[in-house]
Amino acid sequence: MAEPSPSAFFSPIKLIWAFIIVLVLLLQVRLWIGEGSFAQVWALEQAIAEQQQGNDTLATRNERLYAEVRNLRNEQGAVEERARIDLGLIRNDETFFLVVDQ
Repeated sequence: MAEPSPSAFFSPIKLIWAFIIVLVLLLQVRLWIGEGSFAQVWALEQAIAEQQQGNDTLATRNERLYAEVRNLRNEQGAVEERARIDLGLIRNDETFFLVVDQ
C-alpha cells in the first residue's frame, strides 16, 4: 500500500475546512460562554425579575403609605384615632380605665 504524500494532508481545501471549523467553534464558545452569551443573558434576566419583584413590593408599600397620608390629611378623626392608638390620647371629659389580666 502506498503512503500518502505529506502534501495531501495540507491541501488547500483541507486547510480551508479546518479554518472554517475552528472559526465556527470560536463563535460557538463566544455564544455560550463569552460576553453577551446565553448564560449572561439568562443571569441578567433573572436579576431583572428579582429587581422587578422588589420594586413591586416597594410600590405596594408606597401605595399603602400614600393612602394613609391622604386619610390623615382629609379626616380629623383619623388623626385622633392615630393619637389614641399610638400615643394613648385621652380627652378631658373621658375616664381612663386600665384593665389588667391576672
